[in-house]
Amino acid sequence: MMFADLLEELGDWTGKVRGRLSSNFDIAGFTWFRVGGPAQLFFNPADEADLSYFLKHLPENIPVTTIGLGSNLLVRDGGIEGVVIRLSGKAFSSVEVDDDYVVRVGSAMPDMRFAQQMARQGVGGFAFYKGIPGSIGGALRMNAGAHGDETKRRLLGARAMDRQGDIHKLTPDDLGHGYRSCSVPASYIFTEATYQGEAGDPDVLKDEMDEVSAYREENQPTKERTGGSTFRNPDGMSAWKLVDEAGFRGFSLGGAQVSPKHTNFLINTGDATADDIERLGETIRQKVRAMTGVSLHWEIKRIGAFAEGKTITPFLD
Repeated sequence: MMFADLLEELGDWTGKVRGRLSSNFDIAGFTWFRVGGPAQLFFNPADEADLSYFLKHLPENIPVTTIGLGSNLLVRDGGIEGVVIRLSGKAFSSVEVDDDYVVRVGSAMPDMRFAQQMARQGVGGFAFYKGIPGSIGGALRMNAGAHGDETKRRLLGARAMDRQGDIHKLTPDDLGHGYRSCSVPASYIFTEATYQGEAGDPDVLKDEMDEVSAYREENQPTKERTGGSTFRNPDGMSAWKLVDEAGFRGFSLGGAQVSPKHTNFLINTGDATADDIERLGETIRQKVRAMTGVSLHWEIKRIGAFAEGKTITPFLD
């Protein structure tokens, strides 16, 4: 699918944008599933000021979607209308640590790399991020967690930009973190997080991360094209057990498959479409609900339009 060239419609002001602007950009390669249609206009800003300039000039009627590393994301085959913003580069990946172990980190920094850098600098409290395949921005949005720890525990605050290009300094209360959620408006784009770390021995921290990595390698399909955990854990239950007990381990639909290793992971076996993956997920939800009465809810974020002639009616939403 091809969209109208939005860049041509926006006018001369885009000439002052310092970042990358690309029309009908194939963003499938920026997602871990490696599926999905194009972004009508893709924007990779040079820095926070560049992002602000762009948003202040962008007409209000044009939708904006922000993506991170694409590890917990499914882009539908019809692509994404409007502007897709992806933060990257040094401007959004810097890390600063003060004498009191207060850490400021850009939202584009990968969680795993952040954990490694903190360990090398002897800053404790972040080893759990070694098991989360996303970015700090995604961690803020989802209150990402693993191995008994989560983002909000050490978070002191964050910076975010609204749709009008204005910066907001957010407190933990403003963020309103819950289980894999926050209360910040979906239109806000996180640019930085501030954490409270603690003194740690680099060797001990490395051992902690090695344990996290070993667990992940043993129990998750880390070498596959996957989107991470597919469904949120219902209260007091494990999503993977419900999927497994419903008989879906290794089950395939088109080019999509339920991981034989971990049943809360869906896999692109090589030729899957986004339709295959989403349809498989909805099939699982329907059967689990019919067998157990438990409603599974997507943890993977699904965005964009269905391909022409295709539609999936969500079973529960």
